Amino acid sequence: MKYLSTIAAILVLSAFTFVSPVESIYAFKAKSIEGKEIKFSDYKGKKILVVNTASKCGFTPQYEALQKVSEQYKDKLVVIGFPCNQFGGQEPGTETEIQEFCKARYGVTFPLSAKVDVKGDNISPIYKWLCNKSENGVLDATIAWNFNKFLLDENGKMIAYFPSKVKPDDDDILKYLK
Repeated sequence: MKYLSTIAAILVLSAFTFVSPVESIYAFKAKSIEGKEIKFSDYKGKKILVVNTASKCGFTPQYEALQKVSEQYKDKLVVIGFPCNQFGGQEPGTETEIQEFCKARYGVTFPLSAKVDVKGDNISPIYKWLCNKSENGVLDATIAWNFNKFLLDENGKMIAYFPSKVKPDDDDILKYLK
């Protein structure tokens, strides 16, 4: 009997090991807008700025600043856009249309994912991790609109969250890149 309770205790402790939070964004992959794979582990050693985007939003001009920051800090930062149609239907296009719009209008060269949900029942696993302190170990965030930004450090750990109104070239973000 004592043997069985020892085994039970080991099993219970083992179960807790599997529910611990993921320590970095490097555990995640996403489908790119071209249908390839974005592996976050490919960006070890750089900060990562993750942004939910939309092509028909009042904040859409932020693409220009995202591209500029992406180019200016290319040695230490990667920007990754996640198109999302959950806010006012402001990303209705196909992935091809989104990609063409971003390149033609804003010269976007940074990685874009396939369209995702950033909240709700079908939330992307990356956004589940980004938005929940119980997952990322640092902060909770509620995405209420397009162009919310998450900044991760060179080890893939959460640094900060910025709502839509904070522009990509705002000092609140750039102070982490200098």
